Amino acid sequence: MDLSIVVPIFNESDNLPILCERVTAALAESGIDYEVILVDDGSTDGSFEIMKGIALADRRWKVIRFRRNFGQTAAMAAGFSAASGRVVIPMDGDLQNDPADIPILLAKIDEGYDVVSGWRMNRQDTFSRRLPSVLANRLISRLTSVHLHDYGCTLKAYRREVLDGINLYGEMHRFVPALASQIGARVAELPVRHHPRLHGTSKYGLSRTMRVVLDLMTVMFLLSYSTKPIQLFGKWGIYSFFAGTLSGAVTLYMKLFEHTSMNRNPLLILTAFLLFMGVQFIALGLLGELNARTYYEAQGKPIYAVRETINVDREA
Repeated sequence: MDLSIVVPIFNESDNLPILCERVTAALAESGIDYEVILVDDGSTDGSFEIMKGIALADRRWKVIRFRRNFGQTAAMAAGFSAASGRVVIPMDGDLQNDPADIPILLAKIDEGYDVVSGWRMNRQDTFSRRLPSVLANRLISRLTSVHLHDYGCTLKAYRREVLDGINLYGEMHRFVPALASQIGARVAELPVRHHPRLHGTSKYGLSRTMRVVLDLMTVMFLLSYSTKPIQLFGKWGIYSFFAGTLSGAVTLYMKLFEHTSMNRNPLLILTAFLLFMGVQFIALGLLGELNARTYYEAQGKPIYAVRETINVDREA
């Protein structure tokens, strides 16, 4: 199959019929063999009944129904797992993404890119939603070195093999381009259309900001130290040992030459604290190394990614 479109749905009963019409119209004359996977993320407004009717009328439309609301990342993970297309495109079900942009994303993928991210250049949202998004995008781009204007845009295109090695948790769906870059994926960005919401209410708010920041910390660790945690924690352990040794030397100098009582010198407490923290950091790094080896070796996961091979019989 050429294309799998994954659409997380949470209480979008008024938008679903229009979404079906627009996707069908956008791909009607393209000749693309496609499927649309609707993931019902615990809707309570009758969305599932509408999705069921759409799927029964057209076998290209498929439905996954969650037992409760698990969140957008979980819905995308379920859709990605069920997708069989050569290219996978997630999009929102609120009609703010335009299905007419799908052929443009596919054309960019055909140029040799592995990930094509949509950029809502003319975003139709309130200022209170746009401002945190702009700040977050700049921060994420700076920290991950994958410079995108709009990490939060759901409309993206991925080659199937890129998603196979990425597991999603928390709010990690927005960081897939950064995670894909870790395995050498070529990432591009294209301006896409963005429409005002016509029906229903937004599921986004400032409460997500904190979760995004915490997930960004996770992504930074995964990008830099997932296979070598001792190099992060061990480094700080050495710094703590060095600072503790220096503090201890100063304490001893003050005792011998300035006749300052050690048990009344706060530097003695600082010395003990720094040396203790050094042991803690190094121990944490060693435990991280054990976990990393368990994760990769027990599951047979490679620490590398192969783009292609020539005249190689064994799997690299």
